Amino acid sequence: MRSSQWTGPRYFRTAFLTGTLSAGFSLGAGMVSAARAQVKMVPQPWQIGLQAAHSPVKVAIDQLNDWVSGLMVLVVALVAGLMLYCCWKFNARSHPVPSKVSHSTPLEIVWTLVPVLILVAIAIPSFRLVYYEDRTQNADLTIKVTGHQWYWEYTYPDQNNLDFSSYILPQDQLKPGQLRLLDVDNQLVVPVGKNIRVLTTSTDVIHSFFVPSLGVQRYAIPGRTIETWFRANDIGTYYGECNQICGMNHSQMPIVVRAVSAQDFAAWVVQAKTKLAAAGSTVNLQLAEAAR
Repeated sequence: MRSSQWTGPRYFRTAFLTGTLSAGFSLGAGMVSAARAQVKMVPQPWQIGLQAAHSPVKVAIDQLNDWVSGLMVLVVALVAGLMLYCCWKFNARSHPVPSKVSHSTPLEIVWTLVPVLILVAIAIPSFRLVYYEDRTQNADLTIKVTGHQWYWEYTYPDQNNLDFSSYILPQDQLKPGQLRLLDVDNQLVVPVGKNIRVLTTSTDVIHSFFVPSLGVQRYAIPGRTIETWFRANDIGTYYGECNQICGMNHSQMPIVVRAVSAQDFAAWVVQAKTKLAAAGSTVNLQLAEAAR
């Protein structure tokens, strides 16, 4: 299943009934995050649950999380109940004559089949999600993401190979409202509501392109090109980081994705090309001056 439309089964689309406690924590934190989604989609102080979902892939990830959490609650309750029952039923006072039964074929069949069924209930939606987030066949835009030690390089093949680098903003250059260790000089700009194909690679060591609220995470491996995709449902700014330990300045590789309207994206492309052309002219002039 590699369509861009999520078609999970009904039991998977709805959070499992016994997982409502975990879902409640996620919802509570998500409401706080959603209130600021148009400004900055970042982790919140004392946040317990996952970041709010702003892409179809992230919605599917949250649903799988709730489903597995519900199964975990069931397993913990079942095991705890069995332990309490054994303590009550088979203690020395209420059961003075120890049982000599050493094997029970029906019981052994049950406690073998039940874990197998639980694993199957987790595996099926997990595999569906893995294939769903793998790639999209209906990409509206392709972006090549290259990891370097320690910055990101973004290339837009569909926009005449528009290419630029994205570095972390040093703390002494931050402006009011910008985030320490998270803001960058050049943001990755994408049109909202469009399927974005992401091709990741690296020039040195393994990096990881990770934006939690968009549900996108892919390794950037030297010599390989790995595909994934996302679609930003809302206009806003989404923050992420390299989550693969890649060296001394691993913490200096933030990711900022800014989702804008189609009109604003077209205007940004023109502006970015002009800016890069001017920067290239300046570099060429400096090289010419140095050669004299």
